Amino acid sequence: MNATFQNCANISQFIIENRDKFQEKLLSEAVNVASKINEILLKGNIDLLKNAETLALHVIEERDAELTAFARQEGVAWAQHNLTLAFKLEWVQAIRRTLWDFNYKWEKLNNIVPSQEDFYELEKKINDGIDDFLNGFFLNYSTYKDEMINEQRKLVEHLSVPIIPVGPTVAVLPLIGSIDTYRMQTIEEKALMDIAAQQVQTLVIDLSGVADMELDVMDHFQKVLTGVNMMGCKAIITGMRPDLTRRMVHAGITFDKKAETKGTLQETLRLYLS
Repeated sequence: MNATFQNCANISQFIIENRDKFQEKLLSEAVNVASKINEILLKGNIDLLKNAETLALHVIEERDAELTAFARQEGVAWAQHNLTLAFKLEWVQAIRRTLWDFNYKWEKLNNIVPSQEDFYELEKKINDGIDDFLNGFFLNYSTYKDEMINEQRKLVEHLSVPIIPVGPTVAVLPLIGSIDTYRMQTIEEKALMDIAAQQVQTLVIDLSGVADMELDVMDHFQKVLTGVNMMGCKAIITGMRPDLTRRMVHAGITFDKKAETKGTLQETLRLYLS
């Protein structure tokens, strides 16, 4: 066993044997987090003191694979429970300082005076390890949050595209607000899926509540209408607002052969449900 590895093993054992003092020093270094330890444990089942020791041992013993996995676990856990990132940053920096403090005490206890080369090697190992953990933690925290936001947005978008059955084979799709490219993709997916699932033969798409629609979205809308027709369903457009109609006319966009147009939703429903 080489001297460097032996020293790491000895420092690790020193931390474990003096766990109470390690935790005491850590709490004194992270005053803001110290008062939140029980709250975080209850909220996220995260034991900050136990995890601090785990991180310190992974770093000092250069367990790179375990460190990466631990950063992923911690990042996801903090994202899942919406825990404050400022607390995590303060806590990890406190672990860094405490680890250096314990390394100093161990060297002093064993009358070890490291060479400049040994010091810089240790400095690189400890600080790089802590920084790698932080990078992995924030990356996994951000990734989880982004995925959760996208899932929530997708759910909201699907809920905002209701296909409402009003008869055995007739359904209404009321569109409200601004329609962007992402939302038009959701409309396309939802419309085609529900036409098949509900065996819709006539789909009335009401645009009276649409505030805005860009030209590229209008072009996409034409493709949606083509898809509706290919599903064996007749598309009817109602509630075209004057400003939206004007923009479509000037852009050369029409619904010829793709959809029938009617004035109002009420008029159309009376016609098809009478």
